[in-house]
Amino acid sequence: MNQNLSPAAEANTYDDDAIVNPSANAHMNQLLAARLSRRQALRGGVSVTAGVLLGSTALTACGGGNDDDDTATETPQALRLGFDAVAKNLDDRVTVPAGYQVSILHALGDPLHWGDASWKDDGSESAQSYERRVGDGHDGMHWFGLSEAGTFEVNRSDRGLLCVNHEYVVGPYVLHASGRTVADNVRTVPAEVEKEIYAHGVSVCEVRRGASGTAVSMVRGSRFNRRVTSATEMDIAGPARGSALMVTKFSPTGVRTRGTNNNCANGYTPWGTYLTCEENFLNVIARAAGDDAARTLKEVDALKRYGLPEGRRSPYLWNTAGSDDLFARWTSSVVGASAAEDYRNVFNTFGWVVEIDPFNPDAAPVKRTALGRFNHEGAWPAPAVAGQPLVWYMGDDARNEYIYKFVSRAVWDPADVGRGLAAGAKYLDEGTLYVAKFNADGSGQWIELTHGKNGLTATNTTYAFADQADVVTHARLAGDVVGATKMDRPEWGAVNPRNGEAYMTLTNNNSSNRVDPASTAALTGRQARPDAANPRFYDDGEGNKSNPNGHIIRWREAGNSVAATTFAWDIYLFGAEGDAAADVNLSGLTAVNDFSSPDGLCFDARGLLWIQTDDGAYTDVTNCMMLAAVPGQVGDGGAVTAAGGTATIKGANATAETVRRFLVGPRECEITGIAMTPDHKTLFINVQHPGEDGSLAAPTSHWPDSQVNPASTKRPRSATVVVTRTDGGTIGA
Repeated sequence: MNQNLSPAAEANTYDDDAIVNPSANAHMNQLLAARLSRRQALRGGVSVTAGVLLGSTALTACGGGNDDDDTATETPQALRLGFDAVAKNLDDRVTVPAGYQVSILHALGDPLHWGDASWKDDGSESAQSYERRVGDGHDGMHWFGLSEAGTFEVNRSDRGLLCVNHEYVVGPYVLHASGRTVADNVRTVPAEVEKEIYAHGVSVCEVRRGASGTAVSMVRGSRFNRRVTSATEMDIAGPARGSALMVTKFSPTGVRTRGTNNNCANGYTPWGTYLTCEENFLNVIARAAGDDAARTLKEVDALKRYGLPEGRRSPYLWNTAGSDDLFARWTSSVVGASAAEDYRNVFNTFGWVVEIDPFNPDAAPVKRTALGRFNHEGAWPAPAVAGQPLVWYMGDDARNEYIYKFVSRAVWDPADVGRGLAAGAKYLDEGTLYVAKFNADGSGQWIELTHGKNGLTATNTTYAFADQADVVTHARLAGDVVGATKMDRPEWGAVNPRNGEAYMTLTNNNSSNRVDPASTAALTGRQARPDAANPRFYDDGEGNKSNPNGHIIRWREAGNSVAATTFAWDIYLFGAEGDAAADVNLSGLTAVNDFSSPDGLCFDARGLLWIQTDDGAYTDVTNCMMLAAVPGQVGDGGAVTAAGGTATIKGANATAETVRRFLVGPRECEITGIAMTPDHKTLFINVQHPGEDGSLAAPTSHWPDSQVNPASTKRPRSATVVVTRTDGGTIGA
């Protein structure tokens, strides 16, 4: 997710997309090059005959799922999009098709319990109240059906728990009375920092749907309503538990930590727990000038590979608010005689997948370190099949970073449904982490990241891996060593329940870090030539180079086995504006389905694919959006040469019948987060940072109030939106 920070942050010359991968590994763009013009967006690769799709609806990336694979032999019904395309627009509201309606479930600052006042629209809410209020920057989320007994009921749609990520403080002028108070890069009002700490993390709330099927509301005061914040105590589990890398003043034994930060996308488990993922945690961590001298060369290499050089000032400046441990712990610097006396290792305690049991508000969240540490965009499961290992796919959301998957050691037993964090220990603490290598011929390999294999040893000259804790904590360095493919910002993933194929958005790569494919210039760690998996290259003359509009890649595991170590891939869709040149608009997008910078991605249980955007390439034409698609399968297209001359493999072209715009958001927002009830009658999406370029003096959005009051003057807020059909029917298809 891109983050537009406050003026105070801008002074820090901070870029959460800065390239910190110095390896000589091939970039996917070295496999495919394309020359684009300004505003080029993905067009196609989704034309399919739905009736030939195979597979089960056992477990999907958005809606619930079965506990076993009893439906695997059923013949899936053909899918057909069932709505008229929404036109691109710049309105300050959420626009949906005719026959649909929207309502707001909750927004920044809404109280989860009784006793706290409602949002006052003046930033006067206390810091402590945000331990009980909805946080900021709504992002990834998931629906868990709730039984009358208070347990996980996978197929329930009228009552459930909705877990929502709160990625970051998207508009300090909204959260505080008058914006952040900063003087000479020091936060002079500690209460403002405390409020921001509590506004991050996750909200869990009970949701009920009325008898009409269209009225959906949060149950204020529910015993399940809960906040998990940047101050919540958590356990560390898996290979890094107890490692010297996790030792801090708070936990001298390295088994506990505090807080989850910058929670972007998400995942879930078949046993009924929520996975929240820590992405741009660099937002909150500082490191003192001169700290290199107090570190080993190995430590310095690792810190730099993850973007934390000495002398780095964090954009939030939380560490400057005072000597209280609530603030001081945000500096990852050597100040004590040992790691147990300072927070030199606090940086290592972020960047993980965190498991939360929404059905047990008293259970401490757990950081599952076996899944690796990087800018976790999310962790998306493949369908759970009894007797087979469980799999999660993950992306490292930064330019030139990698795609990963985790395969559990234990095989799935449906009897573990409802066992909470105990099941998490069984399936998430032991397994194999892999990183992806994409070849130009459409084949690929999953390369194992296990200590002692593939060069991941203590004698490695790139980085000396001491043990598996070192490998998972520094998964980026492990990917460098084994030759993983650099990608154009891997964002959200999803698995098609009909045929098991995995999809991942590569949202864009718009910095000047790519070498023209025809150039003979030597490559550096920052630069890469286009390749087949990341094919775009162009210079629009306005400072945008490479791939400002992104694409969606997909792959099919060999033998349709999630534990396979080889796969076949193609590019499902290229983002582009409809009027772009044919060798740019490679997917044949038109006015009903053109888009840019794909980000959120989700399959519902029927096999309908939902695509969300976080775009800046042609927001002069339209606000960000969500589309619905009936996807095909790997290999339904063919070879193509993109502008610039690089060959790649693309999916079938899009048509109005296979990809269609479903929703357009309000001004300057990102459309993100998606969840759907198992009966497909209630859709939840998140609107993040509406009016992000505005200020108190000059607001550019007044959403969500403007959804019903076009003359509103209220502050904009991130919020969760409920979409239903006016007749109470199923959504989208």
